[in-house]
Amino acid sequence: MPERSAASADPVPATPELPRARVLGEDWTDLPQDLYIPPDALEVILEAFEGPLDLLLWLIRRNNINVLDIPMAELTRQYMGYVEAMRAHRLELAAEYLVMAAMLIEIKSRMLLPRPEKAEEEGDADPRAELVRRLLEYEQTRLAARELEVMPQSGRDFLPVAVWIEKLAVQRLPQVRAQDLLAAWGDILRRASMTRHHRVSRQELSVREHMSRILRTLQEHRYSPFAELFPKPGGRAELVVTFLAILELVRERLVEIVQTAPFAPIHARLYHVDSSR
Repeated sequence: MPERSAASADPVPATPELPRARVLGEDWTDLPQDLYIPPDALEVILEAFEGPLDLLLWLIRRNNINVLDIPMAELTRQYMGYVEAMRAHRLELAAEYLVMAAMLIEIKSRMLLPRPEKAEEEGDADPRAELVRRLLEYEQTRLAARELEVMPQSGRDFLPVAVWIEKLAVQRLPQVRAQDLLAAWGDILRRASMTRHHRVSRQELSVREHMSRILRTLQEHRYSPFAELFPKPGGRAELVVTFLAILELVRERLVEIVQTAPFAPIHARLYHVDSSR
């Protein structure tokens, strides 16, 4: 069988060129001639600092420098290198960094100058003391901010949930205390003093009779205001006997004193064994 020549061999199918982009459902294999890509479009910033103190702390931690013994020459050199790079790209961010650079150069200059012997004897303050104080305070504030950031926050980590439960709560009437009865009794005495009579007479009063009268009143009406149990034109003696009759009825569990709400008027009613308070 004769061999097939290379020219007569079957051609290999060409691989189709993949599109470089898809815009509005249309494949693009060639870039447009008028496409403009800004120089800073693909700029990536690896380190982002929130201020000059943040940059200084980053340099100190990266070089394992003791914050209480800072080598100002090396720190100033690295700091100025970052400021110069920032000025070349984003000048509007360099204002506060330049202020810190001036402070670093001043501290460096003061440390290079010879110190008088008198100043050494008096223990002149270290030029780096103010910078160290600001760095330590900033680091403490940043650590506190990180601790607050990791705490759960409403709206970010969880959402408040309100559940409505349709349940009728049992109404609990307030308990009538001895102080409440004393205050009501004092109010009755003050009102009685306004209609005081000056006749002097001897009157025999019975506690049992007043107890019977109060029971008849409560049998006719379901409730009776506390003040309505006392006779209107009665004198002080009759009021005292009526008050003793009410206390005796309460002690014998024939009458109970109730109140519909806190600071509401006090009422009296016949005692019921199954009454809820």
